[in-house]
Amino acid sequence: MISDLLATPWVMWLTLGGVLLAAEMLGASGYLLWSGVAAVLVSLLVWLVPLPWEWQGISFALLTILSALWWNHWLKGQDRKKPISTLNQRGSQLIGRQLTLDEALSDGFGHVRIGDSSWRVQAGEDFPAGTPVTVVAVEGITLRIIRRPANAGGSDTRVIR
Repeated sequence: MISDLLATPWVMWLTLGGVLLAAEMLGASGYLLWSGVAAVLVSLLVWLVPLPWEWQGISFALLTILSALWWNHWLKGQDRKKPISTLNQRGSQLIGRQLTLDEALSDGFGHVRIGDSSWRVQAGEDFPAGTPVTVVAVEGITLRIIRRPANAGGSDTRVIR
């Protein structure tokens, strides 16, 4: 059996690739995937162009490195395409929300009611009741707000107590 594999090296590389890919499916977390892909590619290369064993080994090493680098490059591109998740970050989900103050801010601080929750708000200055505001940032449990022009649209909720 060994002599058959050595007589047809492309079968040996195909077998090695299959074994590595099967082992990857058992849970190697990606470590064997690129070696398995490289072994299958070397099998194809040796089938097309008979190479001495030294060049087969060099081809396997280079293809393993190149396939892993390509995958890393592709993954980095995928991360850039994803929008930033605000899952489990309730304050971040409120950025951009437009509100109208029911009561005036005192020393730039107050509380706002959004839905069934009360949020602490902070502004750079005191605003009177009825001021249209927009949430622009979250600092811990405090929502930073700014004054919104009166003609910039309606409000989602009435706030501050």
